[in-house]
Amino acid sequence: MALQVKNMDRKADPPVPATTAPPAPLRGVWIASVFNLDWPSAASAGLVDAGQRIEQQTRALQQIVADAVAVGLNTLVLQVKPCADALYRSTLLPWSPVLTGRHGADPGYDPLRTLLDLAHAAGLHVHAWLNPYRVSTAVTGAVREQLSQVPPGSPPSVFVSHPQWIRRAGGRYVLDPGEPGVSGWIAAIAAELAAGYDLDGLQFDDYFYTDTVEDPLDDAATYARHGSGFADKADWRRANTRRLVESVHRAVKAVRPQMAFGVSPAGVWRNLRDDPRGSDTRAGAPNYDVAHADTRQWVQQGLVDYIVPQIYWPFALPAARYDVVLRWWADTVRGTGVALYAGMALHKVGMALPAEPDWAVEEGVPEFARQLELNEALPEVAGCLLFRQRMLGDGGRAAVRALLVQRWKTQG
Repeated sequence: MALQVKNMDRKADPPVPATTAPPAPLRGVWIASVFNLDWPSAASAGLVDAGQRIEQQTRALQQIVADAVAVGLNTLVLQVKPCADALYRSTLLPWSPVLTGRHGADPGYDPLRTLLDLAHAAGLHVHAWLNPYRVSTAVTGAVREQLSQVPPGSPPSVFVSHPQWIRRAGGRYVLDPGEPGVSGWIAAIAAELAAGYDLDGLQFDDYFYTDTVEDPLDDAATYARHGSGFADKADWRRANTRRLVESVHRAVKAVRPQMAFGVSPAGVWRNLRDDPRGSDTRAGAPNYDVAHADTRQWVQQGLVDYIVPQIYWPFALPAARYDVVLRWWADTVRGTGVALYAGMALHKVGMALPAEPDWAVEEGVPEFARQLELNEALPEVAGCLLFRQRMLGDGGRAAVRALLVQRWKTQG
């Protein structure tokens, strides 16, 4: 039987409203859209027939919801802004090419509203995941041409509307966080989402400052114009990132006070060797020093409702033990009112990693079970998010999936 696709832009029959209280404990999964990783598939985006494409992509969303229910999840986190584009109907962003293969092309339906209808009807919460600063995933001539052209009726890319904000860093076009208008523009995107959709939450990933040694962000001129009063560029950069988080938090709460706003940073804030307040780790990319994101401060000052550190390491990794990092975060959120969810590395299960062999021992079940048990043992840990959705159906992770079903679906 052919799938009957609803018109998700209709005025009548509004979607099932979001519930306001977060699940306890939260059991969620990230759904990555960048590079068509989890959804939608690249094959569906390439379909010429619009009806077939909509049908295939909607079926895939139905399967994602059904799979979440089967495993015992209660929350889906969809990447709705993979770059400076959207998987929802926006007046500020062009449609994402991951949907149709064409930048700014209307897909003929609203993917976010579709997922919200399906998920809320199944009793699942939905959070919108945004990458704040990324404009593209490459800097080729073809990318520049794509960003410069949109179909009639589409909002222009920020690459065209605000070229003064555009820089390159780490092999991508990005927004310069030091430009004062950038945080307000992203806050307006967050407010549009909060006003237009019955979301349970909105979340940033860990891509704040993302320059590399090979391709650094050239923000010297921005720093010269706006950096007076700061001891050094690093402090100024951290202030810029804080301004973004504060602006978005304020914008979301002004429109939809019950909607949660969270951040999923890299697992380590700072190493103990660099700061007595840091964790007993030796991570190479602490978010305070590399991403210029003072996530500890955001928690202490209540600029986020929840935080999901990406603790993608096993217990046996000396440089960043899962238990050491999670306990540090538990200590950090204690008494703040900020919810702590553990970001867990489902994507590493079954992988033969020389430095992290436990992911492959007995198909990763002992390691994953041990992490789940620690999550449940610490009262400050209010749940977890798994990275990422397609891994739930991957044959190489069937044993861990069975573990999750046994712990979450069978036991409740």
